[in-house]
Amino acid sequence: MTVTAEQSEQDAEQDRALRQIEQRVLWLATSIVDHANRLRPNPSGLKVGGHQASSASMVTIMTALWLEELDAQDRVSVKPHASPVLHALEYLLGQLDASYLPRLREFGGLQSYPSRLKDPVPADYSTGSVGIGATAPIWGALARRYVGAHFGPGSTGGTGRQWSLVGDAELDEGAVWETVLDPMVAELGEVVWVVDLNRQSLDRVVPTMGATRLQGMFAAAGWQVLTVKYGRLLEDLFARPGGAHLRDRIDEMTNPEYQRMLRRSAAELREALPGDGPGAEQVARLIADVADDDLRAAVRNLGGHDLSALRSAFAQIDDTRPTVVLAYTLKGYGLATEGHPQNHSALLNEAQIGQLADSLGVDPADPWAVFPPASAPARLLTEAADRLRRVEESPAEVPAIPVDLGRTPTGTATTQAALGRALLDLNRAAPEAGSRIVTVSPDVSSSTNLGGWVNKVGVWSSSERADWFADDAETILHWREQPSGQHIELGIAETNLVGLMGELGATWNRWGQPLLPIGVMYDPFVERALEPWSFGIYAGGQSILVGTPSGVTLAAEGGAHQSIKTPSIGLEQPGCVTYEPAFVLDTEWCLLASLARLGRPGGSSAYLRLSTRPVDQTLAAVPADPAARERRRRQVTAGAYALRRAARPTVTLVTMGALVPETLEAADRLDGLGIGADVVCVTSPGLLFRALQARRGLDDADSWILDTVFPRERATPVVTVLDGHPHTLAFLTGANGVPGAHLGVTSFGQSGDLASVYRYHGLDADSIVGAALDLVD
Repeated sequence: MTVTAEQSEQDAEQDRALRQIEQRVLWLATSIVDHANRLRPNPSGLKVGGHQASSASMVTIMTALWLEELDAQDRVSVKPHASPVLHALEYLLGQLDASYLPRLREFGGLQSYPSRLKDPVPADYSTGSVGIGATAPIWGALARRYVGAHFGPGSTGGTGRQWSLVGDAELDEGAVWETVLDPMVAELGEVVWVVDLNRQSLDRVVPTMGATRLQGMFAAAGWQVLTVKYGRLLEDLFARPGGAHLRDRIDEMTNPEYQRMLRRSAAELREALPGDGPGAEQVARLIADVADDDLRAAVRNLGGHDLSALRSAFAQIDDTRPTVVLAYTLKGYGLATEGHPQNHSALLNEAQIGQLADSLGVDPADPWAVFPPASAPARLLTEAADRLRRVEESPAEVPAIPVDLGRTPTGTATTQAALGRALLDLNRAAPEAGSRIVTVSPDVSSSTNLGGWVNKVGVWSSSERADWFADDAETILHWREQPSGQHIELGIAETNLVGLMGELGATWNRWGQPLLPIGVMYDPFVERALEPWSFGIYAGGQSILVGTPSGVTLAAEGGAHQSIKTPSIGLEQPGCVTYEPAFVLDTEWCLLASLARLGRPGGSSAYLRLSTRPVDQTLAAVPADPAARERRRRQVTAGAYALRRAARPTVTLVTMGALVPETLEAADRLDGLGIGADVVCVTSPGLLFRALQARRGLDDADSWILDTVFPRERATPVVTVLDGHPHTLAFLTGANGVPGAHLGVTSFGQSGDLASVYRYHGLDADSIVGAALDLVD
């Protein structure tokens, strides 16, 4: 196609306008951090912080994306330290009020890192936890595909790209590669990562960070790899005689040597740039006639700061597989700290801010000035704002969740098995609610009793796949993969599981389609998954995490690395209600209550800690009277209930989960000694702690459950016992100010039968009786 002179001039004018916007974004991002640290009153004298250099390296990339590449259907995860660039763009596009620009890291102002729930303009993805924000758009892509498959393509606002703007140091995080390597990721053509390859970390220039190694790793995982290394100025030099030697010389430099070139004068460059290799003479001749300013500009002319190079790379994106764009950049690009090894948290001083203002043509006395309305930059910004404007859809409501499915279990059963049974019963009793459930597992579906559920609802896949074992009579778990399936199976990586759960749990406020995500993993691995799951909750993802089997109770199954801390993790996790039910019916009620909190404003996540220990269900003594049954259910979901009341209590035994049988046996033996024992079954330490805080005016929760389960007139010394760290329930002595003894697990376990293991950890009936006698003697 022939380009006319008029068209060529229009393109040049657009590039000039785009470069003006890029320079203004650089100024605004730098000034946002400057105001927070140098100009805003700071009576405490504590460091505010911010990252001018890390922002500067992303300015060109983000300007090119927002002004030319993105549309309203796209979603972007912005690397944490580039939040000032994001806010600068939001401001220029008319989304962010100027009053927020001086308020970075101020209470109620702009958050330190992009936030979906706390920033005045909600970020597409919360970032800040290195590696987690980078991978979130992958799980967001899967969640959007799942929603589209179940509720129609129009339910997700289209099929735009899912972008991650990733700092190169983030690629050190193992969570990144666990995500990249998951088999489901290779088909996500809407995923695009742009890596800010500035080759610096917090402390130094990274000596061995080579793009070649990264290229190979991404390509081996099935990704398209695009590298944007050099800009137009350098490419022009490479095309001249001796240019090939110059390219080789720069390619072969170590990262620190190249970074040092950025801080040399033109005269020093003429001496150092040729090096002492076989092409040194040709390089020296090549640069001899290059003007000083042009030489210094050419050395720093990397592809990540060249609009035409970025434009060309984005045009090559293959939408049939994930893409990574490795964009070479300079940390501190355009600032006085450019390329310095210690520029990560460095702040420009007043003189340097003045110099930057002069070089960019802005007035530091009017730092938030915008472009004149009739100017070319203002026109480009208006066009981009119109293109990026999103239509907010009214969110769908979660169908009603029944509070009780009406069964009263008998016989011997486990709480783990109760999960799968409850899901099937719910699907029959409330199919609309059941259709919103999606289960996720890292290759442990059958071993966590989800087999029946998976057989019923099928496995989700973006396209239907043949089940080659469908006609095999010995096949128990049927693996029917189809777009209508409601179970998602990932590889064995718990961080991937909870990353996907976070995004499935955010569809209610991302696309207005609430899902009810339930993820199942082995409880000892909850700690491995905790940080990304917690970050997902922080970002608005509401989901249910099920850890099973749990505690030293799994010792009989061969586990020696038991989950000791997980009960207190559930107690302490913000945005989460934790349950550890003892019986099948308790499990059902807690699950239903947890589902009812999902997919809605003010909702919360839940953590259910389940067990594979078979327990006699008649020990639950479920009331037959409907009103009494409902009273029990309310207490179960509120955190505790009285399992047994003595005529004249002398001690109160408080138990949880799998240790109910030992506790009831201890109560019987104490009764035989003439010591009456109340037995309280705790289902949620976290809810009880909130109730205790509320009683003291430190929480807005209801406190009625404490008065019901621990009435003052029955206050006696308390023995607490659980399959976890004893401090989890130790606060309960404060309900009535009584003495207490606290039994639990404080050391690593070992394999063995339950009687031996419980005796070893002091969880057996003998230990409970002994602790009670010590208290009441």
